[in-house]
Amino acid sequence: MRRFVWSIGILALSLSGCANSRSLNFPFDPGGRSLNSPFAEMQPAIAGRYIVFASDRRSSQDIYLYDTVIRNLIEVPGLNTLDMSASNPVISENGRYIAYVGARSGLTDIYLYDRDTRQARNLTENLKAEVRHPSISADGNAIAFQSSANGQWDIVVYNRFGQPITQPVSP
Repeated sequence: MRRFVWSIGILALSLSGCANSRSLNFPFDPGGRSLNSPFAEMQPAIAGRYIVFASDRRSSQDIYLYDTVIRNLIEVPGLNTLDMSASNPVISENGRYIAYVGARSGLTDIYLYDRDTRQARNLTENLKAEVRHPSISADGNAIAFQSSANGQWDIVVYNRFGQPITQPVSP
């Protein structure tokens, strides 16, 4: 039987198209304490010095944060919970905010984790719709995601306090 090893796929990530492109090489750790491991790493996102990704390293799908400068996983207390499956993480440029999809009892919401306060906020608890694929502004003040509130997949934008940001209408 052949054993397949899933990794984040950043063993040789080349940032092409950038004037200052570089290759990143990270060691493999069978214990899951490094960026690359034998566990499933899904949908990595990179911003500045940070890589954020979802993984099933602890027998549940959680969010992990890796610092490429110190080459180590960073603790994110208060982000992962036993009753939630987390996916699709994205991180603000300064590394303070992580937006992600959290699923509980088959319902999905968009959450925003603040690394300074160590708290996660449910941004879409009052939105009666499925949500998916968040993205975050560089400063972490705006979170865009897809919502099925209108019976189709629309893009909506919320501020970091969970309030919709209305788009100005042309006269």
